Amino acid sequence: MSRTYSIRDLADEFDITTRTIRFYEAEGMLNPQREGQTRIYTPQDRVTLKLILRGKRLGLSLAESRELIGMYRPGLEPEANRPQLEKLLAVIEQRRSHLRQQLHDIERMMQDLDDAELKASEALAALTGA
Repeated sequence: MSRTYSIRDLADEFDITTRTIRFYEAEGMLNPQREGQTRIYTPQDRVTLKLILRGKRLGLSLAESRELIGMYRPGLEPEANRPQLEKLLAVIEQRRSHLRQQLHDIERMMQDLDDAELKASEALAALTGA
């Protein structure tokens, strides 16, 4: 029999709360087996959780992660995963584009702050020198 995991095992391994895992379960992304009230996670559930968390770190929405995970076709010829890989590359490019825009906006804001700081310093110096 393959190894199984408790909710506490996964929470500890990925340094997340059990509430987070239950949230992903409520969203239909994890489907543990149950023995009474005890959740039993399979190695596939563990991999799915790892992919969800990786997607989160990359800035993917839960819907994007769900779509990408759902597109994966294990055990088939590699060509079967082409659509998933193409979608992943498109999502990565969208995320990069968004980050570039944010970086540009931050750089403009920093310049505006520098300009305001310079003007305020000059005005203060003029008051002090007057």
